[in-house]
Amino acid sequence: MNENRNLILAVGLSVVIMLGFSQFYDKPKFEQIAQEQKVNVAQPAQQAAVEPSKTAPVVSPEATIEKSARIAIATDTVQGSIRQVGAVLDDVLLVKYKETPDQTSPMIRLLQNPNGENGYSVSSGWKAANNCDAGSMPNDTTNWQMHGENTKLTAKTPITLVWFNDRGIKFERVISIDDQYMMTVTDHVTNLSDKEVSLQPTAQICRKNPPKSQGFFILHEGPIGHFNTKLFEGSYDDLTKSPVTQQSTGGWIGFTDKFWLVSLIPDPKSVVQVDYAHKNDAYTAQFSAAAINVKPKETSTYTYHVFAGAKVLRVLDGYESKVGVGHFDLAVDFGWFYFLTKPLFYALEFLADFLGNLGLAILALTILFKLILFPMATKSYRSMARLKNLQPKIQQIQNLYKNDRARLSQELMALYKKEKVNPAGSCLPVLIQAPIFFCLYKVLFVSIEMRHAPFFGWIHDLSAPDPTSFANLFGLLPFDAPSFLQIGIWPLLMGATMVIQQRMNPQPADPTQAKVMMIMPIMFTYLFASFPAGLVVYWTWNNLLSMAQQWFITKRMTQK
Repeated sequence: MNENRNLILAVGLSVVIMLGFSQFYDKPKFEQIAQEQKVNVAQPAQQAAVEPSKTAPVVSPEATIEKSARIAIATDTVQGSIRQVGAVLDDVLLVKYKETPDQTSPMIRLLQNPNGENGYSVSSGWKAANNCDAGSMPNDTTNWQMHGENTKLTAKTPITLVWFNDRGIKFERVISIDDQYMMTVTDHVTNLSDKEVSLQPTAQICRKNPPKSQGFFILHEGPIGHFNTKLFEGSYDDLTKSPVTQQSTGGWIGFTDKFWLVSLIPDPKSVVQVDYAHKNDAYTAQFSAAAINVKPKETSTYTYHVFAGAKVLRVLDGYESKVGVGHFDLAVDFGWFYFLTKPLFYALEFLADFLGNLGLAILALTILFKLILFPMATKSYRSMARLKNLQPKIQQIQNLYKNDRARLSQELMALYKKEKVNPAGSCLPVLIQAPIFFCLYKVLFVSIEMRHAPFFGWIHDLSAPDPTSFANLFGLLPFDAPSFLQIGIWPLLMGATMVIQQRMNPQPADPTQAKVMMIMPIMFTYLFASFPAGLVVYWTWNNLLSMAQQWFITKRMTQK
């Protein structure tokens, strides 16, 4: 019994230490990071497909946009512009996403001035291959000229740029954009000289000072890609130590944040060299395709794609057939339980579309889980009811053989066998529910569809913690509660349901174990206060349904 008590105390103490570390070290650190990201409101940023300059002056995105010739981008999902010199994509705003749940707040700025402090841009060009003397090549200083009537890039009107080099080679670039976040860049190279040339298409994402990662082990932020049939998830710190270079046929590369992605997608049939590096104070992701030989008076074409937008799962999935990019959905970090998490997301999305609210979809999904697990849970609750009825006999045996552990175990097993009770039967539903809980946590945490999704009352963002706090009487008192007292209404409701559930279950015979079990609801309430509100809503509703089912089964057995 002493060993059992010591084990319980050790587990309880470990949980308290982890909670303390999370609340007093991790949570303030993440809040500081979030505050820094709020100050830097520009979110991600990229740089051009050529070498970033060390000595480039630091200017604001707005100043650069005003001074340089720009090609406007205007769709229902993207606003911004392309810098005409160099054809650099360095100005992208996401129309459908705001910085806060307030719809009057500014749009998310994804790409911005490559010379700025948080530069983030995409550029592309050509370079001579196989020691070919083909003259100057297109780069970030190339003075492209507009060609044709279209002067604005929309979902229905592509734009065309033309440039001739000093050796009589004509470069024509056609840029189009769909109704989401995918651009298609088609380069036509016409050799007007009298010699065959060997040219190599290349494109690059360049990013300065990426925002600090939120530091959650279940979320990847940073260099990402899929090539050589494998998912690549690197870190910015690793790139500062050593670059990454690989050969691949097709694939995709880029940088990911929690909700946003900037990616280059080469021709799926072309052999490319993929390079991730840190140079000149910027992180780069670049691909270089195999050399193309262009004979005199002939034209060759190379097409690639640029994705710059929100990681909407259904949109990413759709590009596999539209563009031919495979495994693009892996940009959403669904983790090891991908085979469960992704179907769970689609089920939640379907219910949200049907019911008109994501919170209601979580409640409906919980009921669905309960129906699936109903037979198993019923068996478990019957076992608990029998075990509760046996408590006087169990207590009698424990008192009788408290100094003989072997005999105590033998007598208890004999009692369980006689009464046909499985003491471990109540654990099975919890073990099965654990993966469901983790997968739902993952969905609520990483899916942009959950971002700023409202529920009812004071919950305006199901992906964020409950904003209320008992310390200021849930907003009635005129001050903001400190972070370690930020325990809202929904976590308190969840803790209350846990307490009621404990009262309905058989109480542990060991006093120490009983005390630890009494503390558990308090610890879980404190822990869940920092979890997404949608997850707390799920857990509370699940507890209520479990209590109703257990009460019904126990009452029927008592009547019998």
